[in-house]
Amino acid sequence: MSGNDGLGSHAPAGTDAHAAANLGAAHALLLAFRQLGLGRLVLCPGSRSAPLAIAAGLLEAEDEGLRLYTAIDERSAAFFALGLSRADGLPAAVITTSGTAVANLLPAAVEADHGAIPLLLLSADRPQRLKGRGANQTVNQEDFLRCSCRWAGAGAAEGLAVMTPASLQALAQRAWQEAIGHPAGPVHLNLAFEEPLHPSAAAIASLMARTPSDRVVGVQPEPSVTSEGLPLLDPDQPGVIVAGPWRGAPEQWPAHLQALQRWQRRSGWPLLADGLSGLRGQPLLELVAGYDLLLEEPTEPLQVSQLLRLGPLPASRRLQHWIGRQCGCQLVISEGDPRDLDPLGTASHRFGHGLAAWCRALPAALWAGEPPAANRAWQRRWMELEHTVQAGLSQALPAKGAANEPAVARALSQLLPPQLPVMLASSSPVRDWESFAPQAGAPRPLFGFRGASGIDGSLSLAAGLAESAGSLLLLCGDLALLHDSNGWLWRQQLRGRLTVVLIDNGGGGIFEQLPIRTSGASPVPPEVAAPFDFERLFAMPQSLDQAALAALHGVPVRRVAQLEELEEALAWALPQPLALLELRTDRQADARLRQQLRAALAPGSPA
Repeated sequence: MSGNDGLGSHAPAGTDAHAAANLGAAHALLLAFRQLGLGRLVLCPGSRSAPLAIAAGLLEAEDEGLRLYTAIDERSAAFFALGLSRADGLPAAVITTSGTAVANLLPAAVEADHGAIPLLLLSADRPQRLKGRGANQTVNQEDFLRCSCRWAGAGAAEGLAVMTPASLQALAQRAWQEAIGHPAGPVHLNLAFEEPLHPSAAAIASLMARTPSDRVVGVQPEPSVTSEGLPLLDPDQPGVIVAGPWRGAPEQWPAHLQALQRWQRRSGWPLLADGLSGLRGQPLLELVAGYDLLLEEPTEPLQVSQLLRLGPLPASRRLQHWIGRQCGCQLVISEGDPRDLDPLGTASHRFGHGLAAWCRALPAALWAGEPPAANRAWQRRWMELEHTVQAGLSQALPAKGAANEPAVARALSQLLPPQLPVMLASSSPVRDWESFAPQAGAPRPLFGFRGASGIDGSLSLAAGLAESAGSLLLLCGDLALLHDSNGWLWRQQLRGRLTVVLIDNGGGGIFEQLPIRTSGASPVPPEVAAPFDFERLFAMPQSLDQAALAALHGVPVRRVAQLEELEEALAWALPQPLALLELRTDRQADARLRQQLRAALAPGSPA
């Protein structure tokens, strides 16, 4: 939040007519976005952005389909908007004033860039005549977000008020198309406003009397795909499907799922599905969820001649290493994202138009026949190992006794109602769900933000997702929750329901899995351990009562001491608008437990 960005400055004298022109231009621009399909605006406070703020309020008043949210923290606002956009695939917009307010949008812009999530970032600014002259709150904000945006555009350098209706329409059209493009992503519009900024009541009333234009939703056409030059795989030869996090739009999901089911029926290939793929629990799929444990210590090298990789890489380092050792053909298919998603450098081919489009373009002759016996035997071997691993996990991680992180992930996947969306915060929660949640849990949308793998904005993201999807459960660690504690402020505006399950392990539990700890769960012998304070330099525990902090924001809290209490606690929390369930765990003990599970349940690779 920036300060008095337009107050007390030595601006040239103006008239109410110019203030009205500022408002009219801001209103025309936002109306153009509304006609293209904009339905959510998140407004941050400021004076330089006053024309945009008033215009947003007027548009909300005259259009029931537009929802306006307000936030005092630009960083939280941007992550909330990112959650709105991720849930339904449509861009939400954030409006900020000038100065450091714009810099606070960068973390969300980075995540939107990596995750191919459409997002509109609108910042107010001084006119060009004040740039580079030491004017108050005048910085090179037009460049702050450029490196992460699909497009960094701007209004007229003299001020938005000098732009014609046609040029404002064109500016909105370009920004919208860039945001929903291939790939989708963030767009920054930097909008200069010359003073005076604050119109009279008469000017506002005059604008309200205008008749709004009809809405014309902008849609990005799907590119046509033909079989010419299409990368092919041979379903009559053995192979493996590896599904990473789902990044497509919600409306693309049914066709994606049907195409995957069709390919597996034809090929008989086993499917190794990341927790964020959204595929676990889906019917008609032969799915392996325990690959992270199966590939812990392979008894012999496993070679396949073909890999079909869907989306970004899963989080599992063991699976990544296994993929990197394969010498056969590897095809990476992404959903509307032509960028290179192959950090391993092992892909033979890439296809950026989605699995459904690829399957539709395949030659008809390729679909004739059924999986050969060798392919069926290959799939059966994987599934036998999967069943063995899942049986071992069920025995080792019962939903009873003191809470531990692997058991919490496994229990939640089985206890939560089908189709309830879940967001997995970065670091341990997303990894534990991938490794220890079963393949047979109820199907549901799963969200994670592993583009940049930061803990930034976790609570605000979850609030945006819950608002857009209607309900959500967030599984989060204590440092991630504390890092975005301003996210609790969304409680007053939420219409969706959000349940936060907090794993409080007293610091950064993910670092317990590093081979550098000087005591406790570290595999490093004491005589060679590094002479530093691990707790202070890595774990960074914070002396804070998370339950008290949530309660201070009016959020009801319940502590869960034993896993047997989790089902009842969920029944209490899920119907509430916003609630916190706190489970306290021992991160050193959990690190040892993960090591023990890997040692006990690693049968080697399929023969």
